[in-house]
Formats: sequence, structure tokens, C-alpha cells
Amino acid sequence: MEQTLRITNVLADPTRYYIYQYIVNNHHDVSVQQIADSFKIHPNVARLHLTKLEDVDMLTSDARKTGKGGRPSRLYRLSDKVIQLHFPYRDYQLLSRIAIKTMMTLGEQGKKALYETGKVFGEELINQQLSLSSTSIDDLTFDEKVSMLKNAATIAGFSPEIQASEEENNILFRIFNCPFKEVANVESSTICAMHNSFLKGMFEALFDNVKIVELGNMMENCVTCSYQASVLA
Repeated sequence: MEQTLRITNVLADPTRYYIYQYIVNNHHDVSVQQIADSFKIHPNVARLHLTKLEDVDMLTSDARKTGKGGRPSRLYRLSDKVIQLHFPYRDYQLLSRIAIKTMMTLGEQGKKALYETGKVFGEELINQQLSLSSTSIDDLTFDEKVSMLKNAATIAGFSPEIQASEEENNILFRIFNCPFKEVANVESSTICAMHNSFLKGMFEALFDNVKIVELGNMMENCVTCSYQASVLA
């Protein structure tokens, strides 16, 4: 409870909250000066906000030399620690592990069911976005579909970055946050396969003839989970 109160107190400051959101969306380490410039505040104030976020384990930092001489610059990035706030307390990670372990006792049938369910949930996430659009899916442009894909992935907590080329029918899809990471640390191959089915469901709900190739995986010490998707709009 003490840690929960500390976190809520830190995030109660609007500027601090938006600084944290900025770092989440930036996908790169940030310096005190970068935050000061972005939010038009004094560097000392920026440093105070960053320190407060680091004190509650939402950020971590280290000093690095810039190659320009002088003192090393301190760079801040998201902490690997999971921050969860529930009132009253809930342990969804434990529930996830129990559910996955139960599915695994069913052998190949359990794995197949898990992958198919993941794909269905991916499709549902896109269908929720489609229901908010006044345009039929057949009338959506390539760029509109990519935008919808990014919105859905953001809602899912993937913190995505997408580079798309309609001419090449090609989408580079990078995930900077895996919502399943803690469970994947225990059952990496199973969870990653389910995650891939989840993504496939998202893509196939928007595009025809989808082929997805994994380029990088966080569970293999990559910075992101990266995928190359060949699609037809």
C-alpha cells in the first residue's frame, strides 16, 4: 500500500504524468535537457520530475559520456518493473499463469485452442475499431487501415511503431512493450506463439493475403518485437 500511495502521489502532478507519457511514446532514452525543451520548463524542474519518477521505479537512468567532453549526461528510460494499481488488490499475472499452465496440461489441443483464441481476440480488437468508423472496411484506404491497426495495438498496450508502404504492400510493425512479458518469461515459446496469433488476427481483420515474418523478439534480448508483414489492402 505504501508503494501504491507513493506512485499515485507522483502521478498526481499533471506535468510529471505527461512527462512519463512522453517517455512511454518516445521509445528512446531522454535527457534532462530534452524534457526541459519539450515541456518548456527549467532543466532543474525537469530533473526533479524525472527523479521523482525514478524514485518510484517508473524510470531508471544511467550516466553516459556524450563524446563532447565535460561531465557524462544522465539518460532516463522506462523501468522494466511492472507498475500495477488495483483497488482492491488483483493479481492478474497469477491468473494468467494458472490459465496457461492449465491449457498446457491439455497437450497439443490446449496449445491449438490457445493460439486460436489469441487470434480471435486480435480480430475482436480490430472489430471494435471498425465499429467506431462510419466507413465500411471495403472503403478504407491503406493508410486508414494502418492507422486503425496502430490505434488497436496502442489500446492493447503494445506501444507500437509502424512504417508502411502501400506501393510495396509492406508493413514494418515494431512493439516496444509486450503486455504478456511477465508470463512469457515463464512460458516464452507458448506465449510468443499465442502473441503471434493475436497479431495475425489483427492484420487479417484488415488486410487480405497476410504474411507475417518475425524479425526480432524481446525474449531473445532484442529491444523490440519486430515483424515484417506483406499484405494486400
